[in-house]
Amino acid sequence: MSKLSPFHLAIPVKNLSESKNFYQNILGCKPGRESDEWADYDFFGHQLVIHVDPSHEGKKHHNEVDGKSVPIPHFGVVIPWDDFDNFAKSLSDNNIDFVIEPYVRFEGLPGEQKTMFFYDNSGNALEFKSFKDMEMLFSTKL
Repeated sequence: MSKLSPFHLAIPVKNLSESKNFYQNILGCKPGRESDEWADYDFFGHQLVIHVDPSHEGKKHHNEVDGKSVPIPHFGVVIPWDDFDNFAKSLSDNNIDFVIEPYVRFEGLPGEQKTMFFYDNSGNALEFKSFKDMEMLFSTKL
């Protein structure tokens, strides 16, 4: 696998102050530049920009994956297998309401992974996952 370049993602949020608290204090993202209308964050090595849109309505569409109702669209990162459980516990300790509780998906199969889904305070869906074998990240094996 080649070295990944950081992605840039800009998302709408209803309330900048509440969202800054969520991304900085709940998810632990380091803040960067900001204005009255937006704020940059180091989102696990990637650039996330939250932009104020007071009329933003988070989408609540779902697709079935592994028998679970997965929110679409969603974004997130793949974190190390050994860090997943501690990160999930920190989210629980911060009263995150999981859409899909942390669990092992595709257990015993080539793409075995831990995953969890939740919404930010503006209704943007996030997924954090971890592969037991990182070589399976882009595998075509089911």
